[in-house]
Amino acid sequence: MKIAVTYDNGNIFQHFGRTEFFKVYEIEDNKVISSDVIGSNGIGHGALAGLLSGQSVNVLICGGIGGGAQAALAEAGVELCAGAEGDADQAVEAYLKGELISTGANCDHHHHEDGHSCGDHEDGHSCGGGCGESCGGGCGSQPTLTGRNVGKTCRTHYRGTFNDGTQFDSSYDRGEPLEFVCGAGQMIRGFDAAVADMEVGQIVDVHLMPDEAYGMPDPNAVFTIEIVQLPGSEELEAGQQVYLTNQYGQPFPVKVTAKDETTITFDANHEMAGKELNFRIELVEVK
Repeated sequence: MKIAVTYDNGNIFQHFGRTEFFKVYEIEDNKVISSDVIGSNGIGHGALAGLLSGQSVNVLICGGIGGGAQAALAEAGVELCAGAEGDADQAVEAYLKGELISTGANCDHHHHEDGHSCGDHEDGHSCGGGCGESCGGGCGSQPTLTGRNVGKTCRTHYRGTFNDGTQFDSSYDRGEPLEFVCGAGQMIRGFDAAVADMEVGQIVDVHLMPDEAYGMPDPNAVFTIEIVQLPGSEELEAGQQVYLTNQYGQPFPVKVTAKDETTITFDANHEMAGKELNFRIELVEVK
């Protein structure tokens, strides 16, 4: 089974006919086993249905979509879940759990009955292969990158440190270069920009301000709710990383920051928000 998502900077792109990228997920036993970002090649609307069909895609998750494109997808045998927003990876996980609700087309068998839910995320908030990667709304909309490597699959080794020299991530320690499509939004903005014009074998050191990484903390992303309004939250503890679902059924990661007998406080900011980051990047290969 394959699921495609209209893709932009880690998030679900909101205009199907104008999407430049799809992220295509290979599913086995109701789990993601691999994913690739592909380009739309500038084609739009009905022609995109043929592109997805040619990739053997079974399900499309997207934001807004017109009636003509819906008909083309139906004719191509591609199931549609429209009206989705937010992080693409999380939307796919929600679909696989039966928690993704479609507001733009009928998708009844993926309906989340409760208005809210709370689920554990055992490993905390993961950034995929490493903390250089984009994790949902980390950067927001950004100008299009230019450079020799944009749109190409790049493999890089890197080491990430804070300003005090503390290492927070390293592909060298894992023994495997990080692979991503440069400029496709899989990485934080500053990392992508650094790689865009590098040559194979080159090593660069970059210092990223928060607006080039995960942005500044948003005080509105810290919220307190009554425990009785969130089934399962009575078992949570301060410091725990979990996923909540919004009114549309899409999951988003939060951290429990405080809890008393009646209320619980969550912080939906990225754990790296507000931090300056340093990377030593080595471009190993460009495919």
